[in-house]
Amino acid sequence: MTSTSISDLGTILGVWAHPDDEAYLSGGLMALAADAGSRVVCVTATRGELGGDPGRRSAELHACLGLLGVSEHRWLGYADGGCARIPPSGAIARLCAIIEEVRPDTVVSFGPDGNTGHPDHRAVGRWVEAAVSWAAPGTRLLQSAVTDDWASRWAGVNTRFDVFEPGYPVRVAASALSLHLVLDGAPLERKVRALGTQASQTAGLIAAMGPAEYAGWVADEAFVERRPVLPGAWHPVCSRCWWDVTSARWQCAGSAMAGPVTRTGSGG
Repeated sequence: MTSTSISDLGTILGVWAHPDDEAYLSGGLMALAADAGSRVVCVTATRGELGGDPGRRSAELHACLGLLGVSEHRWLGYADGGCARIPPSGAIARLCAIIEEVRPDTVVSFGPDGNTGHPDHRAVGRWVEAAVSWAAPGTRLLQSAVTDDWASRWAGVNTRFDVFEPGYPVRVAASALSLHLVLDGAPLERKVRALGTQASQTAGLIAAMGPAEYAGWVADEAFVERRPVLPGAWHPVCSRCWWDVTSARWQCAGSAMAGPVTRTGSGG
């Protein structure tokens, strides 16, 4: 573990794109925090219907969270594969409302790269960063990262199973991490059992890799800390506008050529 300890995280809100993202990228973190008495809330943007029956995937997710000690979950209800195409302002507003309800000390999600480069992951990461910037700029934001060491060690497996989109992963040096868990023993066994409940997604991998190799592959959970940028007091009412944390400006996707939004009045 580096820099940050589990006890420092307080109430945790995790926001992910599909069922199983939460377990792969933060299953150990959620379980350790829940065991320590922290409140842990999980949000999932889609039911992962492109990867299997959505009813089954929903049931698998709830079984997984139960094993990890997480009893609070929210669905956003967006279409699998479509997160990058929906108006971002609506998703950001919904996340702002959840943040205001939960009052997390720490939000955990994807970074700009989406970890694997999946478009849904990247979209959710943008929503979360904007929502934290707007609704709770003092809240710690931890973004999932792929370390140099892990990417090198598991390059063969990642290539074999097409884990990453072309051009990914974006590698991060260990020195840049704010939190790094390398699970072993009972915490790792628990994470593997939890992932095993999402059998529609994991059974084939576990059978192909073998339980021991699979456990080693999922043992790392790495995060960098992002400092949210506070937006200005004005915000647009256009349903296709969002706060771009990279440029610290409102952007609008309402036209073919998205560009910065210029303040022309008192705003809303």
